[in-house]
Amino acid sequence: MLVSGTTLLEVANRENFAIPAYNISSYSMFNAVLRACEADQTPWIVAIHPLELAHTGTEVVAAYLAAAHATKLPMAVHLDHGGTFEQVMVAIHHGFTSVMLDASTQSFADNAALVAKVVEAAHATGVSVEGELGTIGQMAFQSEDGNKTIIYTKPEDAKRFVELTGCDSLAVAIGTSHGLYPAGMTPSLHLDLLSEIKQAVGVPLVMHGGSGNPDEEVGQACRLGINKVNISSDIKHAYYTRMRSVLTDTAVREPNEIEPPCEQALMDVVTAKNALFGATGRAALYA
Repeated sequence: MLVSGTTLLEVANRENFAIPAYNISSYSMFNAVLRACEADQTPWIVAIHPLELAHTGTEVVAAYLAAAHATKLPMAVHLDHGGTFEQVMVAIHHGFTSVMLDASTQSFADNAALVAKVVEAAHATGVSVEGELGTIGQMAFQSEDGNKTIIYTKPEDAKRFVELTGCDSLAVAIGTSHGLYPAGMTPSLHLDLLSEIKQAVGVPLVMHGGSGNPDEEVGQACRLGINKVNISSDIKHAYYTRMRSVLTDTAVREPNEIEPPCEQALMDVVTAKNALFGATGRAALYA
């Protein structure tokens, strides 16, 4: 069942859990996530970054949309970290039901103005909009944007930003970074700050870059107001680590031999993340 991001996140906001948004960069990965989410009845979001979309081509979006229409699971197809108004318009043209305009590295005024412009265009076609305020860190090169220094989201700024833009959800900076954390680094979420932001705004909140944070903290964040968690590095790491192992057998060359064990490794991560976010079995809430 293809739905908007707002449809998914409003329920998650009301029921205090988080919808998983899995970054997809191949059809094999997409099928694996879909099978895992169907198995445990988790509503989810297909998240596609502009660089991932450039890699797969826009033609594959039609297949994702067809699968979403065919499944009984509620699903949204989301543009992750759209960097320009034009990128967002391309996504809407190809049937995305949710978009993100990330202008978080710009001034507050410019960020708000760009997101408000996207909201005006997207809402006219029933597409939901995510903005970002504050900056997420970045461990190394990733398709997702990020900064070397985290700029934490201020509750008063978040309230004003939502009022000015009319965005449907807001990605906040509370102590996460894109990518996998190096050995020996123990990241920490500012859960007290999250609670303050949640009290200040009414829209669902989004966590980017939570791959290396302790599960206990991430689970607690989902109970304190995070309603969407983006997952990219964790599933890709599992998929390609398994692939490297499979490819040590030089006689293996067919995708139907190489990909299934990689998909299973990815599915194991998805199943664990779905439970961590409190999303397992929540598809029944959308019936």
